[in-house]
Amino acid sequence: MSEIIEDRQIFSLLEVAKSVQKTITERYTSAFWIKAELNKLNYYSHSGHCYPELVEKRDGKVIAQIKSILWRDDFYKVNQNFLKVLQEPLKEGIKILFLAKISFDATYGLSLQIIDIDPSFTLGDLNREKQETIDRLKLEGIFELNKTRKMPLLCKRIAIISVETSKGYADFLTILDHNEWNYNFFHLLFPSILQGEKAVAGISAQLKRIEKVLPHFDAVVIIRGGGADIGLSCFNNYQLAKAIATFPIPVLTGIGHATNLTVSEMVSYQNAITPSKIAEFLIQKFHHFSEPLKRARQTIVDKAKYLIILERSKLQSELKMLRAVAQNKVVQNQQAILVFKNQILLQSDVLLKANNQKLDSIQEKIITTAQFRIAENTQILKQATLKLEVATQLKIEKERLYLANFTQTMLLLDPLNILKRGYSITRLNGKIISNVAGLEEGARIETQLQQGTLISTVNTSKND
Repeated sequence: MSEIIEDRQIFSLLEVAKSVQKTITERYTSAFWIKAELNKLNYYSHSGHCYPELVEKRDGKVIAQIKSILWRDDFYKVNQNFLKVLQEPLKEGIKILFLAKISFDATYGLSLQIIDIDPSFTLGDLNREKQETIDRLKLEGIFELNKTRKMPLLCKRIAIISVETSKGYADFLTILDHNEWNYNFFHLLFPSILQGEKAVAGISAQLKRIEKVLPHFDAVVIIRGGGADIGLSCFNNYQLAKAIATFPIPVLTGIGHATNLTVSEMVSYQNAITPSKIAEFLIQKFHHFSEPLKRARQTIVDKAKYLIILERSKLQSELKMLRAVAQNKVVQNQQAILVFKNQILLQSDVLLKANNQKLDSIQEKIITTAQFRIAENTQILKQATLKLEVATQLKIEKERLYLANFTQTMLLLDPLNILKRGYSITRLNGKIISNVAGLEEGARIETQLQQGTLISTVNTSKND
């Protein structure tokens, strides 16, 4: 009861609280549907009850806030519905449509008693945000932008955004670092939360960090171990999707689910169902380069062998032909000289018989002319023979030099000759080591030199 003190009616706090409670109870007699954002769940495992903190925001600012109660049995029923519809439990940071009653307690004040929550409203809100993000990116003309970025022929330097303890991250590294072809990749982790309200800021911040050291990387990989749609809702955020779409180098996503692609996956350069598939994609890039290179190398070797045999055969044939032509020419000239000589002798006999007085002078002229012609033809024959021999020798020397240069080149490429220059090859369990990552103390390694092999045990290692 109130009391009168100095002509003033005084009420106790409990009386005021009970009056408010009575008014609210009489005014709000039935439950009604309310939409709000579940800011904090405040679940207590020992009792099973929840005391959710509900807010309404406008332009990022809280314009309404109220406490609520979700009793254990109601929470269990709601949670099962969320698991059935969204494949995720009820969690913080989502918009909900809930059935509630208004209650007032003298000790705890005003609150909403939540009776039920509609999971389909939350799913619809997520889909609505996703479509709005897609429409906005397409309107700005950047939806396909990252897909136009140039991927290096060999994508070796990878910036990874993931949770360090994620199974998807571990699977990705296992496939990438232990591939059977010993392809070597450099990768650096930029850790970030990948779900919840803090994921957008975390991933965006790491993208900005990577952009500051962009020349050190060929691509960015965002890895998550999987989850249902509600857990992936952050990847439909406009700001995050825009950061990925406009990133200056290719962004690859392996978020780990099979249906309902998020916007971030849609705008990325390459998307895969799992982190393992992204690792296989990067390894396949090496295959596309190395396999044709191996075939080309074998083709060059086979072609070189064929050309050497072909050129040697050509040289031998040309040499035989030149010798035959030269010998034939000598024989022809010798026969011509003999015929000419016989003709002179016959004519000399005729003239000698016809004119004895001119015999001496005619004989002298004939002999002189014959000797001159013989000497002249002999000189011509010698010069022709010399030219043929010189040309033949030059051709042989040119081809011999070509073969020597080719042989020297092949020898320089021989791994044994590389070892002669002071290089060595170090292996761990039969596999070539190119960096100290993964080496443990006590590991037994083998170092192959040009002559002999060293067997060592690792005491310490460091990255230079």
